Amino acid sequence: MKLLVIGSGGREHALAWCLAKSPRVQKVYVAPGNGGTASSAEYENLPLTETADLVAFALEHKIGFTVVGPEAPLADGLVDAFRQAGLRICGPTQAAARLESSKDYAKAFMMRHGLPTARYQSFTDRDQARAHVLQQGAPTVIKADGLAAGKGVVVAETTAEALDAIDHMLGADSAFGNAGARVVIEEYLEGEEASFIVLCDGRNILPLATSQDHKRLLDGDKGPNTGGMGAYSPAPIVSPALHNRIMREIMLPAVHGMAGDGVPYTGFLYAGLMIGPGADASRSLKVLEFNCRLGDPEAQPILMRVKGDFTRIIEHAIDGTLDQAEIDWDRRTALSVVLASAGYPQAPQKGQPITALAPDTEDCMTFHAGTALQNGQLVTAGGRVLCITALADSVRQARQLAYRAVGETHFEGCQYRQDIGWRALPGSTVPRGTT
Repeated sequence: MKLLVIGSGGREHALAWCLAKSPRVQKVYVAPGNGGTASSAEYENLPLTETADLVAFALEHKIGFTVVGPEAPLADGLVDAFRQAGLRICGPTQAAARLESSKDYAKAFMMRHGLPTARYQSFTDRDQARAHVLQQGAPTVIKADGLAAGKGVVVAETTAEALDAIDHMLGADSAFGNAGARVVIEEYLEGEEASFIVLCDGRNILPLATSQDHKRLLDGDKGPNTGGMGAYSPAPIVSPALHNRIMREIMLPAVHGMAGDGVPYTGFLYAGLMIGPGADASRSLKVLEFNCRLGDPEAQPILMRVKGDFTRIIEHAIDGTLDQAEIDWDRRTALSVVLASAGYPQAPQKGQPITALAPDTEDCMTFHAGTALQNGQLVTAGGRVLCITALADSVRQARQLAYRAVGETHFEGCQYRQDIGWRALPGSTVPRGTT
């Protein structure tokens, strides 16, 4: 069986790696892929990004099924085009992908179906948005309505920061283009964030292993929001009792709500959650956002823990039989550390030679994200460059293994957080400092 993975990031490298482990798989094509997927005989990169070209390739090469990694092709209707051509594909339709491609649509959906989320208002007028912030005060959260590659969210601790974010999105510079033509302004929520990802077939839901991301650039959860600087799985904060609440109060109502709206949801559905303090039965649960794909870097530790043939799980999702599926998880902890370019997230430097890479082992993998091959030399080609993911018996041991591999990896200007997984360590407190 030949498979196709759409995308070029660390998530897509991890997906290709996980799928290629199946004895049923002959080849995994990755479009367009990166330097890591170009360097292994198990994968083959395709210089294709246009929907029509991808459909034609899948038909000609009799692709068994396709998995879509990033959000942009989903928002552009790639799944719709594949289905119209009679091709098997895992992902939501363009209409269902609005849960991520429009923050305003997602908030209205949550309110309509009674899902717990932060209070909000949407604005297209800069002066009205500024007036709202001046009235409500700070802290507050400013979000670009559309897709902004994980960088369209500003957690403003002061009114001045909030006003600056509004000017940045709705002002003359229009930093995010059409994605920022509308902004959503939300109340600021206190608590601990966790990622909860499920696989859907339109009716049935299969939860994946829990995980926790680190969005801020710097140690101690300081600095600007990023696409994610590291993650680990499982997330100890999501106890079995809390897991059941999340499924009952959020994930099931969301999927049933989409079906009730005439937009059945298929593929990966990611809920970014804010979990309040207290006992599990009394903790507040709020949805920060929905994403219509596996998280990145959450995908890397989650997929490192998959045991067995993941291709069969994807086929159940495509065939509408997820009620018959079950994933066997490695009981160990997986932890990922992202290595980013200098200047990330605002203006990442590209083209730096990657002069050293830690060797891949059964328990420690380097998944490539922003890398490319230039004349046989591996170079940086994006903001988040590599994601080193380790598997061990505890968070502490996984951290040690991952950071040992970080020390064996080098490119000029490399930056990374040194505190990934700190919340899961016994007796942890918020660490201080910068990377």
